[in-house]
Amino acid sequence: MNRLRIFNKAGDLPAPQNKHWYSLKASGEAETRSIEVYVYGEIGTWGITANQFVRDLAALDDGVSPIVVAFNSIGGDLFDGLAIHNALSRLGERCTGRVDALAASAASVAVCGAHKVVIASNAILMIHNPYTYASGDAEDLRKVAAVLDQATEVIIAAYKSKSPNIDEVELRRLVNAETWLTASEAVALGLADEVGAGLTVKACVGQGSVLQRFQHAPQALLAQLEDPPEPTPEPIPPEPEKPPIADSAKLALLITQSCNAAGISNLIESLISSTKLADEATVNAALTNAKAVRDLCVAARLPEFAQEFVAAGLSAEAVRGRLFDKLVSGGGFEIDNSLPINDDPAPKTQAKQPDTNAIYAARRAAQTGVKA
Repeated sequence: MNRLRIFNKAGDLPAPQNKHWYSLKASGEAETRSIEVYVYGEIGTWGITANQFVRDLAALDDGVSPIVVAFNSIGGDLFDGLAIHNALSRLGERCTGRVDALAASAASVAVCGAHKVVIASNAILMIHNPYTYASGDAEDLRKVAAVLDQATEVIIAAYKSKSPNIDEVELRRLVNAETWLTASEAVALGLADEVGAGLTVKACVGQGSVLQRFQHAPQALLAQLEDPPEPTPEPIPPEPEKPPIADSAKLALLITQSCNAAGISNLIESLISSTKLADEATVNAALTNAKAVRDLCVAARLPEFAQEFVAAGLSAEAVRGRLFDKLVSGGGFEIDNSLPINDDPAPKTQAKQPDTNAIYAARRAAQTGVKA
């Protein structure tokens, strides 16, 4: 996947949270306190829904501080975008939505919940009809079409709540045509209140290839996908060092303890086999990748494939492609907008005991150079 970088003259952004599409921070004290929220990713990814977003925002909000919610997002789950829209609307005049580069699809629905919307002079607001994947017989597809029609009405209502005087016929035409609005066009329609200072945006969202999904993405954005990477200086080769002798038992214990702590004890044998207990760096890299693979499989509701992907040594990017293929080829249609139950018991993970035979065999192999 091509990735694009974003440059922001407004100052340093808060460090992104681990596998989150949003981040929050509060600054100042008492009368000068303010809250900043950054929706800089695809809404609803990594298995993190708007329910968690709303809870995190509520935990930080003191009920009086001004809140700025900045968007640079390709969109995502429509219902999560609507939940964010409603959460921002409930904040009233304290809430300002800011479009830093792109608020597309579900992100455009979300930002319109803010009392005031400021869009950067070089930013874009994109509105379009909802879409989904579906399979089944004619009756199944008719039901899906009916749900999409209802979703369209939800989108229209969200935009009209921001701009009550907007011409509805024109609005529906723009939504149906997948329209990419400049800052001045968004203000003219009432979907934004004012044009702010432009940001130096080298690219959009860090998910540039996702723009290929849409039919009318501006050429200026698509052209950024083709920018050649900046040249990197030739690396200076380090002085040769004697490789350290790996302690196989120690590395096997590291894998076992780390897997048990992360709740992926079913991956212990696969990791010992795939890393061959070569060295600590190899083991740590494999553990990090295994956790990412497990998270992807859980988010896709296909946790049973995690062991297979780890044993095959697949990277997280490769696993994301495999899971997408499985989801699309498996078909089906599902909308899950249910609220989480707060009193659900935490899942229990049965720790797997270390396989001492495998550990000793690995140690003998490292010491003698003979594979069992």
